[in-house]
Amino acid sequence: MLTAAYAGHQTMTVLTAEPRPPGPGEVQIRVAYVGLCGTDLHVLHGAMDHRVTTPAVIGHEMSGTVAAVGAGVEGWAPGDPLTVMPLVWDGTCPACRAGHRHICQHLSFVGIDEPGALQEYWTVPADLLVPLAPGIALREAALVEPLAVAVHDVGRSGLAAGETAVVLGGGPIGMLIAAVARHQGARVLLSEPDPARRADAEAWGFETLDPRADGPDGDLAGRVDRLTDGAGADVVFEVSGAPAAVLNATAIAKVRGTVVIVAIHPRPVPVDLQRVFWRELRILGARVYEREDFTRAVQLLADGTVPASRLISRVVPLDAVAEGFASLESGQAMKVLVQVGAEA
Repeated sequence: MLTAAYAGHQTMTVLTAEPRPPGPGEVQIRVAYVGLCGTDLHVLHGAMDHRVTTPAVIGHEMSGTVAAVGAGVEGWAPGDPLTVMPLVWDGTCPACRAGHRHICQHLSFVGIDEPGALQEYWTVPADLLVPLAPGIALREAALVEPLAVAVHDVGRSGLAAGETAVVLGGGPIGMLIAAVARHQGARVLLSEPDPARRADAEAWGFETLDPRADGPDGDLAGRVDRLTDGAGADVVFEVSGAPAAVLNATAIAKVRGTVVIVAIHPRPVPVDLQRVFWRELRILGARVYEREDFTRAVQLLADGTVPASRLISRVVPLDAVAEGFASLESGQAMKVLVQVGAEA
């Protein structure tokens, strides 16, 4: 079979390997599509070299079908469509014992700490599998994982119908958060400097703002004040990863509003703690997802509530994975998929 692996030094290479048959409690997957994301780019740039052993098969946003099942696996049969929740926890640490297994203190993220989905046949523990609802195309199902992130983020925020949500950053996760928030019944404003991404958001029916525009058109605080009669946003999602966005988030949140930190900030950034104190703000972290977030994401795709497939800018074959990464890094693509195998 073919696999695509990170070889170090910002290089992806395509290799041949023997598929690993499933052992007891495992399922072998025939991979269909794999989405490339910002985390994969971090791997490619060497930012996770302390966690990966090269050559490292990466990829965690995926869809596929069951190829074979190992001994003791029940409820799955060859041909069943699926995706994978790529988290392995130890079940014994204080976080797991408190019911927070998805942020286990010794969490292993499949596709980084363990081999991922950029291979034609992928063998994983059966308890990582998530069934797909009938009618979801495998191409679209590769977006269940990022949609589960958005579902988790909105759920963590406590956003309610009738409230105002501001999303800072219009990349794939920002767009999906906006879509889930709107489905929740909230009014959504999306702030994004890139004109192409703003156009995408407007095509989805979202109100947008260019934070780099001069005058009132780029006045985020003023726009939020007008939308909320001066109260401020109920929830602000920081998805951009820009240090200035954290200051913007606290500046536009209402009294006892909530700021959700979704983006990965690899270095400490300034936070206006005076504003946090003065308005009694809540600042929450939101990392990965829980099983119920995946289940809801599958349903949101199945019923067409979130048209996530509109995020797909390009699909490349497995042997052109380097081209897919280049397209993603150029900023000209919203979501790039790698087609690993034929869609059933």
